[in-house]
Amino acid sequence: MQETIVSTKYWHREADGRLQCDLCPRHCRLREDQRGLCYVRQCLDDEIKLVTYGRSSGFCVDPIEKKPLSHFYPGSSVLSFGTAGCNLACKFCQNWDMTKSREMDTLADSASPGRLVEVAAELGCRSIAYTYNDPIIFLEYAVDVANASREQGIKSVAVTAGYIDPEPRVEFFQAMDATNVDLKAFTDRFYHKICGGHLAPVLETLEYIHKETDTWLEVTTLLIPGENDSDEELNKMTQWVVEHLGPDVPMHFSAFHPDWKMRNVPSTPAATLSRARKIAMDNGVRFAYTGNVHDSNGGSTYCPGCNELVIERDWYELGSWRLDENGGCRNCGTRIPGHFDAVPGGFGARRMPVRLGEM
Repeated sequence: MQETIVSTKYWHREADGRLQCDLCPRHCRLREDQRGLCYVRQCLDDEIKLVTYGRSSGFCVDPIEKKPLSHFYPGSSVLSFGTAGCNLACKFCQNWDMTKSREMDTLADSASPGRLVEVAAELGCRSIAYTYNDPIIFLEYAVDVANASREQGIKSVAVTAGYIDPEPRVEFFQAMDATNVDLKAFTDRFYHKICGGHLAPVLETLEYIHKETDTWLEVTTLLIPGENDSDEELNKMTQWVVEHLGPDVPMHFSAFHPDWKMRNVPSTPAATLSRARKIAMDNGVRFAYTGNVHDSNGGSTYCPGCNELVIERDWYELGSWRLDENGGCRNCGTRIPGHFDAVPGGFGARRMPVRLGEM
């Protein structure tokens, strides 16, 4: 299968003739035929092009809770896909076979934006998710799919690390209805040492989404023993979230397992996630969740007004539902922030691979 190549607009020419990519803070400077660290943006014909437009490492229907999003149409299904490459270099990457791939043969499936929307509608998906690797690096494809989806009433979800420059940030998040941003840690040391990036641009992205867009925002942190799980760091992170994003942005704390270049680090104990959740709530985060562990209490939603259970979750399965048709607590009427249908979806914990090849 041949690569699909499209022109991009976020770049400029340096004095030495190299082209600088202005999509993300890496600002890769490229000569003809060279690729950026992301591997999917390449200097060709004296411009920077995206060489994987319309190509995917695979499509799958997932529960929306897996993204994770807990306040965006709970129980609904989402058509998920990613491509190859990434603009960060996280040593703990749990999708490294895709994000670090340098083999375009891994992009074994393909679909035009229109075809993706057709399939999502046929399968009854409430939304399409750009995930598995960071959709920022395939911005042109993601935005085209999102625009086509919006015309048909299908929502768009970005699962991203938020490592993007200010100008493309506007175009990207204007196209998205919801996003889960991976706040990997709260120290620049961690970002530089373990991810090959910096913290500040991610915080700027989070503030931009919250203050300047209508995109529904949730935040996830993967806790790694000895690296980003101290009480001090979790206190600083959650206090920053409340101060800069407000108390209603849901936070998810998920468990690390040994992978890629961090196979000697132990898995995260479930108790660490519960500790992080408590710290977050003590600091004013109203909706804090534990992820990828069996913890119904930590995965469920409670009303901040009366503390009653309003959405029960067991892994990706919904149980008790105590929201009224307006998203309010049936016990006290407190409005739960987010996007909710009058009746929750019933997709459950299924995972359904889909083949869409058409090119």
